[in-house]
Amino acid sequence: MLGPLAAAGVETSLCPRSDRPTALARIDLNSGDASYRFDDENSAGRMFVPGQLPPLPPDCRALLIGGISLTAEPCGSTVELFATSAARRGIPLMLDPNIRPQAIQDEPEYRARLDRLLALSHLVKLSAEDAAWLAPGTTPEETVGRILARGPGIVVLTCGAQGALALTRRHRLHAAAVPATVADSIGAGDSFNAAFLASLLRSDSLETPDSAALTAALALATTAAAITVSRPGADPPWVHEL
Repeated sequence: MLGPLAAAGVETSLCPRSDRPTALARIDLNSGDASYRFDDENSAGRMFVPGQLPPLPPDCRALLIGGISLTAEPCGSTVELFATSAARRGIPLMLDPNIRPQAIQDEPEYRARLDRLLALSHLVKLSAEDAAWLAPGTTPEETVGRILARGPGIVVLTCGAQGALALTRRHRLHAAAVPATVADSIGAGDSFNAAFLASLLRSDSLETPDSAALTAALALATTAAAITVSRPGADPPWVHEL
């Protein structure tokens, strides 16, 4: 399983090893849109505990968290502890809740955890579906406004075929979706996140982005997502494809 990561130059020395099984995601496709069912009881990810947390290297420039790692215990508390420690060290935190209601075991606690992490985060990425779950009956942009008021400097809202928005207290920038023949949507959000964050880090503008930096990040992220949805499964693009 580590072969593709090694081939891509991904550093895995900080990743804890476990004899527990890998979590299993079962995917149902409907016209390319994916819905998920998760089997993670007693899995390595689900049973992630504070004693397995690695020390963050001194040159760490950002930390990205989210997804089902925040929905259950003990991994939810462990990832929150990891993120809180990083934020207190001044490391910018990116949060993508990537909300999967079927994986949530304790909704009040999960909502409370997201509230705490939103207040710590510098960059938040939401899908329109995430926004609707967080604040039913509220428009996605109203939800984004409320999140910006909590402290994050940037909120990105992805809206599928309608493209994506990057919003700060001073900016509202839109990028159209890049045309693609969709194989499925698996991995599109992860590819978007990686490209958006990488673009801001590359321009050294994560903490104080201007409109040019945000526009470039949106362009790279929407392109990366389009390439990913054009191929079956979670198969993100290489740098030379961008």
